Amino acid sequence: MNEENKPASILIVEDSDEDFFTLMRIFKKLPVAYPVTRCIRGEQTLDLLYRHGEYQHLQDDALPSLILLDLNLIGLDGRVVLARIKKHPHLRKIPVVVLTTSSNPKDIEFCYDCGANSYLLKPVHLDRFTKTMQVLISYWFDAVVLP
Repeated sequence: MNEENKPASILIVEDSDEDFFTLMRIFKKLPVAYPVTRCIRGEQTLDLLYRHGEYQHLQDDALPSLILLDLNLIGLDGRVVLARIKKHPHLRKIPVVVLTTSSNPKDIEFCYDCGANSYLLKPVHLDRFTKTMQVLISYWFDAVVLP
């Protein structure tokens, strides 16, 4: 919960069905009680956050509390999405955790330069992935006060 007791929610930007379903299985094990929304493409993510197109009916106070962002998306990639989120005065407050397979130092530096709040590599082994998500959820929803 944040200071205003707005219910916490998570936006997962992930085009891989396998990675998304793995995350959802992990969340059920933990269990994560926060609503999860999924976007598959970068364009869809920005439409959701900017309230364009099919998302224009949504309230601004329904923005996610945390975004898990894959970098390698089809179309508009996660690097562009991150840069646009962190340049927008209203959206830049939302914590963005990059969750990717890229260990490229240029990607890591770029993401932190753009304002990413964390950069995590997707663990290959399920037990390690589960532990990583447990720490992430505990940190962002138990230890931190979100905007």
